[in-house]
Amino acid sequence: MKSLTSLWSCTANELAVRCCTSTALDAKYVERRFEHEGLSFLAISLADFGKATQKWLDQGFVVPSDVPAFKRKSGRRSGLPEFLQGFLARVFDPCSGVLLENPDIEAIYAVRQLTLMFSKIALPTATQMGRPSSVVTPKRERRAMREFIQCEQDVKESDARLDPQFLEDFKRMSDLLFADLFAKVDRDIQFGRLQPKHGPGAVADRLSSNGKWNLRTWTARLQQAEMSAEEFLVPNFNYLEDLNEELDVLEPGSEIPVRVITVPKTLKTPRIIAIEPAAMQYAQQAISKAIVSAVAEDDFLSRIIGFDDQDPNRDLARRGSLSGDLATLDLSEASDRVSNQHVRAMLSEYPLLLEAVQACRSRKADVPGHGVQRLAKFASMGSALCFPIEAMVFATVIFLGIERELSTKLTRETAKRRFASKVRVFGDDLIVPSDYVLSVVDELSVFGHKVNVSKSFWTGRFRESCGREFYDGHDVSIVKVRSVLPTRRQDASGVISAVSLRNQFYWAGLWQSANWMDGLIRKLLREFPNVTPSSPLLGRESVLGYEFQTIDPRTHSPLVRGWFVHSKPPRDKLDGVGALLKCLSRTDRVPGFGLPNPEYKPTPPIFDVANVDDEHLERSGRPETVNIKLGRRSPY
Repeated sequence: MKSLTSLWSCTANELAVRCCTSTALDAKYVERRFEHEGLSFLAISLADFGKATQKWLDQGFVVPSDVPAFKRKSGRRSGLPEFLQGFLARVFDPCSGVLLENPDIEAIYAVRQLTLMFSKIALPTATQMGRPSSVVTPKRERRAMREFIQCEQDVKESDARLDPQFLEDFKRMSDLLFADLFAKVDRDIQFGRLQPKHGPGAVADRLSSNGKWNLRTWTARLQQAEMSAEEFLVPNFNYLEDLNEELDVLEPGSEIPVRVITVPKTLKTPRIIAIEPAAMQYAQQAISKAIVSAVAEDDFLSRIIGFDDQDPNRDLARRGSLSGDLATLDLSEASDRVSNQHVRAMLSEYPLLLEAVQACRSRKADVPGHGVQRLAKFASMGSALCFPIEAMVFATVIFLGIERELSTKLTRETAKRRFASKVRVFGDDLIVPSDYVLSVVDELSVFGHKVNVSKSFWTGRFRESCGREFYDGHDVSIVKVRSVLPTRRQDASGVISAVSLRNQFYWAGLWQSANWMDGLIRKLLREFPNVTPSSPLLGRESVLGYEFQTIDPRTHSPLVRGWFVHSKPPRDKLDGVGALLKCLSRTDRVPGFGLPNPEYKPTPPIFDVANVDDEHLERSGRPETVNIKLGRRSPY
């Protein structure tokens, strides 16, 4: 664990040289506090300092009381904290703490890199820590579950307080934005054009990856909502008789609840997700695919909502940092605060879509320590519909806020002409015009959403969206350490993460830090060649290109000796009806699978020959273990 502070000191020294200052005292301070507080100092206390500096950049002055764990110089009531003062003095006035007219961008980057470097480090086990750790404790998990329950209560109270007129306005605005999309998906449901699929993750039924394709548990709600088991669970009519004998249709009261769990996010707060039952996840994927496809086909919606491309958000964040005309907003507990009542209102004019969405929504959740709870939220992360539905809800509320600020009702044409390049939603990362941001924030609050003020920016020249940060048009995004540095080659995941970290340092221009990582990795891997980013080998990426040792006698391509990642999906044999259903789903050509559709015109299946997995009926799912092996592979 001492290696983390050594890495910090190396990076600090490198950045100090860039900014013509010294970090000798800062390095001693970090070592001293790490000795007493352990990893929580790097991952929590130091990260809190970094978040405070972002707030200072946005508001234009330092508030030392924001970081009580870091002292000021004795006798001073204002000014800068002692820690990292060499960098801070190049950004803020040392006496008054006011943001300088032309702050040093390198110093801003340095402060962010040195304070937020470990903010996303994965939770280590007690074995990795070398001793029992005060950080690794179920206490934070219990707190996360209590907050989940409290969030659920907040949604119920927000629903009860909401003025009916606001809900009517919400329905009107969602129809203005999404009427064509809802109508298209409604028709897809009516004519049996949905294409279900199983996701890669776990399910509440605890079925294996290939075992999902033999699913024989369905719900009465899905059966009644144009998503029958006869249509979704068998490839054709020949298997209906067997299906009817094996099918278990669950009534609403006996449905399997979602299983609420925590996954690592930061040392301070784990992330809550909900594991859906297989039947629900299968149907959700079908509707999600139809919605995402409809958004992509709409010229306006594809410009304001993103599902898989974060670059538009990042470009707008950079523009906002330069001009100040765009704000970046981040929501806390975003998915858990989307009310199902708002979703019902949004879809109320489209009965087939409303019924289908409600039918594949889990109504209950099994929360550790709190039992099975009835849900007022639409869905937690884990539902395939969570991301697209919340995006539409947030977009609706944003345009309601803009409309209230304008004091006039918008038309779709006006919204498209004036705001298509100024509003963007990607999950809980929102971009809105700065002139309307306060009205949008108020509107979000009215509908029960909580804006994360520490990660939302609109007054200064700092902006953050989709993992990238900008100040005055300059990219000040940093490299983050995601896991504890490995000490043994047998720690394959740690070695892979360390190599990735080394290469991130290199491409970020932190070459001394990359060199420090080279020394660490070479103690573990004797073979550590120069490679390109596309090489299968674990190696050093460099602008100088790759190295090779020999030529493949068959292909005459270069080869070099090195370590490569070796992992296999677990054995999970699938045959019979389930195997046929899975193979047909992979052709992307058979909507509805089972029942014939007179309007359907078949198209030839599209295969990417290079990516065909010829073992998918024998092995499937996420690998249980990851190993690294030594061998000769291409360096590019």
